[in-house]
Amino acid sequence: MVNIPLTIGIEEEYQIIDPESRQLTSYVQQLMNRGRVTLGDQLKQEFMQSQIEVGSHVCRNIQEARQEIIRLRRTVSSVASEHGRVIAAAGTHPFSRWQDQKFSEGERYDDLQSTMQDAVRRLLIFGMHIHIGFGKDRFAREVLVDILNQVRYFLPHILALTTSSPFWHGRDTGMKSYRSLVFENMPRTGIPPVFTSFAEYDRYVDTMAAVGSLGPRGTNKPSGDVETTKDPTKIWWDARPHPNWGTLEVRIGDMCTTVDECICVAATLQSLVAKLIKLRNQNMSWRIYPTHLIEENKWRAVRYGVDGKLIDFGIEEEVPMQFLAREIVELVDDVVDEIGTRKDVEYIYKLIENGTSADRQLTVYRKSINSGATEQEALHAVVDQLVEETKRGWANGNETD
Repeated sequence: MVNIPLTIGIEEEYQIIDPESRQLTSYVQQLMNRGRVTLGDQLKQEFMQSQIEVGSHVCRNIQEARQEIIRLRRTVSSVASEHGRVIAAAGTHPFSRWQDQKFSEGERYDDLQSTMQDAVRRLLIFGMHIHIGFGKDRFAREVLVDILNQVRYFLPHILALTTSSPFWHGRDTGMKSYRSLVFENMPRTGIPPVFTSFAEYDRYVDTMAAVGSLGPRGTNKPSGDVETTKDPTKIWWDARPHPNWGTLEVRIGDMCTTVDECICVAATLQSLVAKLIKLRNQNMSWRIYPTHLIEENKWRAVRYGVDGKLIDFGIEEEVPMQFLAREIVELVDDVVDEIGTRKDVEYIYKLIENGTSADRQLTVYRKSINSGATEQEALHAVVDQLVEETKRGWANGNETD
C-alpha cells in the first residue's frame, strides 16, 4: 500500500446504567478510579458523567482490533459490575434525559459549556470512532487528504450500517440515527469539505484558531499579539485527519451494539481505504462528489438505516441500501485477502439480513407494546436487550447466532 500502514484504532463510548432503574447513572469517576488500574490511559471520561470512553491500542490488523474490543468491553463491564452497574453500547439511551445528567469538571469541559451552552449539554449521545493509520510524514498526509476526499462518498453507507439510536427521551423518533441529528447542533460537524492538499486543510485550522473557534483566546503576549488555542480536535466533522496520530478518523457512526458489528464496520472502512489507495496507485480515483449531495444520502441513512434507499449519483437513481451494501463487499473483493478482512467484511450480509441495533431495538419495543406492556416496560426491555447484546462474543471472541 505504498508504505501506508493502514493500522486500526477504535474508540467506543459506553453508557453507564443502573440495572434496576435502567436509567443512565452519573458514575464515571468511580469507574475511572478502578478501571485505570487495568486499562491506564485507554480509559477516558467524557463530558457526561454517565458515559465512559475506551480507546484501543494501535492494531496491525482487524484480528488484533477484535481482541482489543473484546478485552476493553469485558474489562469495563467487570469494573462496572463491581460497582453494581452495567454498560450498554448504543447511540442514545432509550429514555434517559439530558437535563438530568451531571457534567464532568475540567478546563476543556468548562470551556465547552461556556462556548456551546445547551448545544453541548444536549449531547447525551454515544459514538464510535475508527482510525486508519497513514503516518505523519508529508507524503502520508497528502495521501490521507486525497483518500478523505474520496471516502466522503461512503460515509452515509457507514452510518446506515451502524444505526443504533431510534429513541430519544422515551420516544420512538422515527429515525434510525437520532444521535446524528443531536450532534449536528454543534458547529464544524457533518460531511467534511474537499481539500486540495494537506496545506489547505492546515490553513483552515490556522484560520479557525486565529479567530478563537478552536479554543479560548488568552491574554496578550509580550509582543502584543493575542494568544490563541489551536486545537483541531474541536473540528467535529464526520471524518477528519487526526492532528496527533497521523490517522484518518471516521466519526460518523453510531455506537455499534455488538462486537461483530463494530469489527465489521471497522474492517469495511479499512478495506475501502485500501481499495482507494490501490486505485490511486493505478492513477485512478473514486469520483469526488459535492458535499450537499452526500448530505442528502446522510439524511436518508439517518432516517431509514439499512432499510432505506440511498442515491447513486453516477446514475442519478435511488438504490436500496441493502443492494449498495452488497456492492461495497464486491468493490473491495480484490483487497480483503491481502489485508485479512474478508470474513469480517462479509458479515455485512448478516447485518443487513438481521437489521442493525436500531432495527432490533424497535422490534423489541413494538413486540412488548403489542403484548400489553406499558411504555416504561417496553423501554426497559429495550435497555435489557442492549445490555445483553453488548456482552455478546466475549467468551471466545466470536458471536453466536
